[in-house]
Amino acid sequence: MIGSDIRGDAAEAVQSQAMAGGVTDQRADMIMLVHIPTDRHKVFGISIMRDNWVTIAGYGDSKINASLALGGPQLVVDTVSSLLKVHIDHYVMTDFDGFRALTDALGGIEVNVARPFTSTFDTHHTFTEGPNHLDGQAALEFVRERYAFPEGDYQRVRDQQTFVRAVMTSLLTNGSARDPAHAIALITLVAPHLTVDPSLNLATMAALAYALRGADPQSSVFFTLPTAGTGTSPDGQSIVLPDYPGIAEVGAALATDSMDAYAAAHGL
Repeated sequence: MIGSDIRGDAAEAVQSQAMAGGVTDQRADMIMLVHIPTDRHKVFGISIMRDNWVTIAGYGDSKINASLALGGPQLVVDTVSSLLKVHIDHYVMTDFDGFRALTDALGGIEVNVARPFTSTFDTHHTFTEGPNHLDGQAALEFVRERYAFPEGDYQRVRDQQTFVRAVMTSLLTNGSARDPAHAIALITLVAPHLTVDPSLNLATMAALAYALRGADPQSSVFFTLPTAGTGTSPDGQSIVLPDYPGIAEVGAALATDSMDAYAAAHGL
């Protein structure tokens, strides 16, 4: 799952880049790898800090969020795949306008705010502790905010995880994922706001949504890919240092579909 920070249409930028090459004016504000185990009883959401200093194939070392500008969503996928040494089946990307529209199309989303704050941009929305029903604009401010927190991006990814769990809860509670017809109707509604890989068509998305009809959002596990603190890049950027041994452990658990054991071992 990729969130683009482009001030425009991410899909158009990707299409233009595919035709003419070059670098687009967008970075990945959100990168989350979602693993669905064989039993489909839960999901595992792994947030990848956007400032992780990694090797991007063909471009050298850079922040991982730059992979979107350099090569579009497929290069983000390739970079994450290389980092974790796992195969990634599909990608889904949206931009600011798409995220707002998608949230509103779902009737808004109720999130449980653990850290109350006031947004530092746009409408300066105030988020109170506990349940908050968010429309598209408020939801965008919720998942983008980092300056209101001493931990910055670390709290932002936790809020992004909270939002994804809340979307799961909403879809499973209102029955959208429990009936094939409803699943198809839902996917048809949100598809215009998403950029996806060529193999992820409407039928595939609907089938995946239906396959998750018995999943439990509360037992699903969300965490941040291990990091080794912060530092400075050779060109002076503030960066996040990857914890490569920790990342290798996550990758091994993904490859063997043993994330339950990994989560238990790490108290997740």
